[in-house]
Amino acid sequence: MTSQVLAEHLGGSQALGREIQSDFDLDDAIREGLPVSTLESVVSGGVLRPSELDALVIPRRTLAHRKRLGRRLTTRQSDRLARVVRVVARAEEAIGDSAKAKRWLRKPNRALEGRRPLDLLATGVGVRIVEQLLGRIEHGLGA
Repeated sequence: MTSQVLAEHLGGSQALGREIQSDFDLDDAIREGLPVSTLESVVSGGVLRPSELDALVIPRRTLAHRKRLGRRLTTRQSDRLARVVRVVARAEEAIGDSAKAKRWLRKPNRALEGRRPLDLLATGVGVRIVEQLLGRIEHGLGA
């Protein structure tokens, strides 16, 4: 997946406030802290639900505080958001249908010991486990 595809899932240049042409551009944006508007774009675009952002990226109270002060997300929050959105986009590519991919992410999976793929995205190890499973799906090995 390209940085441009990930940027579109984050709301595009309108939400990001800049063009993303390369991985370096995306890295710079994450290090500077993504605008809060990217979270709103992710929710309004149906990528994640507010409760999922609360659990995986930034608690609601912290988000409200950032909004009130007009601050960007921290580097860590921005990185978590990009990581989760990247896996959602990869699931859409692997499964070939956005709605089916989102259902797959939210449904317990036997290959993940009954865990929901989305719940594993809270840690780097969990992300790797889900990405490995998506790789198997892409290669026709099933899940």
